[in-house]
Amino acid sequence: MTEIHYENWEVIIGLEIHVQLNTLSKMFGREPYHFGAEPNMDIGAVCTGQPGSLPVVNQEAVRKAVQFGCAVKGQVALLTRFDRKAYFYPDNPKNYQITQLDYPIVTGGVVITEVNGETKHFNINRAHLEEDAGMLKHFSSFSGIDFNRAGVPLLEIVSDPCLHSPKEASAYAMGIKAIMEYLEASDCNMDKGSLRMDANISVRPKRDPKLRTKIEIKNMNSFSHMEEALESEIRRQIQFYTAHPHEKIEQGTYRFDPETGKVILMRLKEQSEDYRYFPEPDIPPLELSLEYIESIRASLPELPRDRYFRYLNELKIPQQPAALLVQEKKLSDYFEEALKECSNGKMLANWLTVEFPGRLKEKGTTLWELGIRSSHLAELVRLIDEGTINGKIAKKVADEMVHNPHLSPLQIVQQNPDFKPLEDTSQIEALIDQVFQENASAVADYKGGKNKAFAFLVGQVMKLSRGKASPELVNTLLLRKLQQ
Repeated sequence: MTEIHYENWEVIIGLEIHVQLNTLSKMFGREPYHFGAEPNMDIGAVCTGQPGSLPVVNQEAVRKAVQFGCAVKGQVALLTRFDRKAYFYPDNPKNYQITQLDYPIVTGGVVITEVNGETKHFNINRAHLEEDAGMLKHFSSFSGIDFNRAGVPLLEIVSDPCLHSPKEASAYAMGIKAIMEYLEASDCNMDKGSLRMDANISVRPKRDPKLRTKIEIKNMNSFSHMEEALESEIRRQIQFYTAHPHEKIEQGTYRFDPETGKVILMRLKEQSEDYRYFPEPDIPPLELSLEYIESIRASLPELPRDRYFRYLNELKIPQQPAALLVQEKKLSDYFEEALKECSNGKMLANWLTVEFPGRLKEKGTTLWELGIRSSHLAELVRLIDEGTINGKIAKKVADEMVHNPHLSPLQIVQQNPDFKPLEDTSQIEALIDQVFQENASAVADYKGGKNKAFAFLVGQVMKLSRGKASPELVNTLLLRKLQQ
């Protein structure tokens, strides 16, 4: 996506990221939640607001929130409180949501990530626990409400208004997603709604200290769609203020339409007082001990940023493939498994981030979904390192691995004569003699001091061998014959 140059305008973006926590039960009730279950099956007395039902805080959801606070080096509150937020909407069965307003479980914190090759630090304002709403489902002749999702634990992560471009916004959101995945606090499956993003955006002339009216874009579940939505809204606001320099944009809540590439007004924005917040009377304040917080901090797994630097410093993997590996935990974990059986991390990373993605793009799948074992990928790299096959043959072996995921690279090589390397010196020398006869001028050029002719001759020998000859052996034998 082409980056827009905003010239005399500064963009101010803040993100609210809602992450579903993968607990066995809901935030305040005992019922489970399974995405895709029959409508209104995963429901109970608490999440549907039945008279006399009382909420009980999910201990595991609290632990996952504390994990996040420790991971981003935020301040985890020793005393936190829940509040009622009143709003009337069909997918909200109680007509209020239990959330946290004045006493969130986490304040502060930072996400460090790369944007266009530059390291950026983005500040988190707060993260608080709350419950999700149900889902409206629209059909041709009627609409229905599925309350299965109502009450699912959410961690809402609110950034400072410190993001200044759509690229920064998506990089920050990707950083949050990676942290939650590495903590195993959420599957962050955006297609299933496990991670959803709201963006608050405004623009102002550069060097103007005053913030202008912000617009909220709700429920985005794709990083590319979020970038498109922000680009569209930035254009709209700049065009409005350019045409009406003394007017204000009316504050409102919008949604993004991917088909038109534009944002569409849903409703005028409510103010905080419209929600009539007050302390949740059925849940006492939640007290955490320092010992509890420190025990969670001490047990944190390796986080994406730490793993990224390990790849750079210990495995000498270049920045781009290292960042691609770390960005997706399943990919990084697959790499870690393969690394146990292969010492060449740099080559392994290249196959994982460059070679196989190109082969799998049309299939729309991954190595592990296809059934290719990490040990087979490690074996492919070992065969190259050991000189059993060369790079050209390895690419053909990789093609076969995609078509026959159950076969190992060694089995593929053994079953296909064309994949067996040419190691017979006399056969290679015969090929060199043939190349000399067919390319006498190139031989003369090399002997006349034109070193580029050598690479040409090597290429001709490799072509005759159909890529099966070892390039190193070809180089050695070719040089020896040229010097005779």
